[in-house]
Amino acid sequence: MRTSGILLHLTSLPSPHGVGTMGQAARDFVDFLAAAGQSWWQILPIGPTSMGDSPYQSFSTFAGNAYLIDLDDLAAAGLLRPEEYAGLAWGADPAAVDYALLYRQRWGVLRRAAARLLADKDAAADYAAFVEANRAWLPDYALFMALKDSQPGPTWQQWPEPLRRREPAALAAARRELAAEIDFQQAVQYLFFAQWQALKAYANAHGVRFIGDLPIYIAADSADVWLHPEQFQLDGTLTPTEVAGCPPDAFAAGGQLWGNPLFDWDTMAADGYRWWVERIRHHCALFDRLRIDHFRGFDSYYAIPYGDADARGGRWRQGPGIALFRAVEAALGPLDIIAEDLGYLTDSVRALLRESGFPGIKVLEFGFDSREAGNYLPHTYPPHSVAYVGTHDNETALGWLTTANPADRDMAIDYLKLTAAEGYHWGLMRGVWSSAADLAVVQAQDLLGLGCEARMNTPSTVGKNWRWRALPGVFDPALAARLRHETALYGRLPE
Repeated sequence: MRTSGILLHLTSLPSPHGVGTMGQAARDFVDFLAAAGQSWWQILPIGPTSMGDSPYQSFSTFAGNAYLIDLDDLAAAGLLRPEEYAGLAWGADPAAVDYALLYRQRWGVLRRAAARLLADKDAAADYAAFVEANRAWLPDYALFMALKDSQPGPTWQQWPEPLRRREPAALAAARRELAAEIDFQQAVQYLFFAQWQALKAYANAHGVRFIGDLPIYIAADSADVWLHPEQFQLDGTLTPTEVAGCPPDAFAAGGQLWGNPLFDWDTMAADGYRWWVERIRHHCALFDRLRIDHFRGFDSYYAIPYGDADARGGRWRQGPGIALFRAVEAALGPLDIIAEDLGYLTDSVRALLRESGFPGIKVLEFGFDSREAGNYLPHTYPPHSVAYVGTHDNETALGWLTTANPADRDMAIDYLKLTAAEGYHWGLMRGVWSSAADLAVVQAQDLLGLGCEARMNTPSTVGKNWRWRALPGVFDPALAARLRHETALYGRLPE
C-alpha cells in the first residue's frame, strides 16, 4: 500500500506559550494531515532533553518531555488558571524556540498543575494506576531527576559515591528527603502521557498514524545509564571506556563525536537483550510505527576512545547483529520498524537489513551529491523502502538547492525537470512521491517552501539546532488541497 506523510516534530508546532505542544495546534495539524490525504505524522524522539536541547540526548529513554505538555489543555482540565501563565514571556521570535527562557518559565507553571493533580482525590486512582503500570522505570527516573536538582555538578557522574553507585541506604535516604520532588516528577509524567494518549487517539480516529523515533544510543547523563551501568561499556569508576560517533567522511573531516556510552553487547546477550525488549515494547505502545536511528550500529559500531577531541581515533567493533531483533521479536511478536540505514554501509549492513525484513530509507538529496556514491536516485528505490527529500539532519529542499555544488544542483534540476514557476521544492517532493517506495515522507519545511533558516539540525554543531517552529496559519486549506491533489496523483491516498 502506497502512503505518504509529513515529518514535523512536536516542538515545531505553532502552539502558544513558546514551544509546540500536544494541544490544539497538534489537533489542528492532524486535521490538516487528514484533509491533505496524509496517512502518517512522523516526529522526533519525545524524551526529556538535556544540555543542547537535542531530542537524541535525553535524560530517559522511557520518560516524556515536559515542554510538550499543553498549558491550555491543563487549564481546560482544571489544573491551571489561564492567568498563571498567559502573561509570561515565552520569546520574541515565534519562528524559534527559546529553550533558555522555556527552562526558566515552564517548570513553575507545571508545579502548580502537578500540585492540583496530586491533591485531586477523584484523580488519585488513575494516577496510582499510572505509577504502578510504569514502576519498571518511573520511580527511578523521578528519583534521578530529583537528585539532579539537589546535588552539585551537572551530571550524575559527579554525585557523591554512594549515590553514583546506587547504594541502598543512600537511595532510601534520598527518597525520604526528596519525596515531594519525586511526587512532582511522577505527576509531570502522568500529565505528559495523558496528553500524548489523547493526541494519538485523536490522530488515529482521523486516519493519521504516528511514526516515532528511537535513538540507538543513550545519553551518558541519563537515568538509564545510572540505573543499569552493567549494560554499558564503563570502567570501575563508571566512566565510559569508549563512546559513540561516526568516522570522518566527505561531510565532516573530523567525523562526528556523539559522546554516548556504548552498549556492553555481551552482557545484553547474556540476559536475552531484556533491556532492549522493554525499551522497544514501551515505544511500540506509544507509536503506530517506529523508526530506529543509526541502524547500521547494530551490525558494527564506531568506538572512539573516551576523552578524544574528535572521531579520528575511533575504530569499528562488532555489534549484536540479527540476534537482538530475533530476541525482541520472540518477546513482542512482529515489529513494524523502519531502519535508518544511512551512513557508511557495508555488505554486512545490507545483509542485516535484508535479514531483519525492515524497510530502509532513501534520501533524495543524497542522490545528487557527487561527494559520495549511492543508490539514492528515485528510479532506484525499491517498494520496500521509505523515501525522503531530506531528514531532520539535512538541509531543507530549497536550502539544499542554494548550498549544493552547482553541478549537483544542475543535475537535480535536469533529472527532476524543476522549474522556478512551480517552485523547486514541489519538484523535489514529487521525486519521492512518484518513486516506487511504499512510503514517502517530506519535511513540513519543504511543504512550506522554506530555506536554510528552517533547518532543524546541523550535525556536529550546537547552539542553533532544534529551534525551528512553523508560524500560525501556514497549514491552511489551500495547502491541504494542493497536497491532497499531489498525493492522489501518485496513488498515495489512504484507502
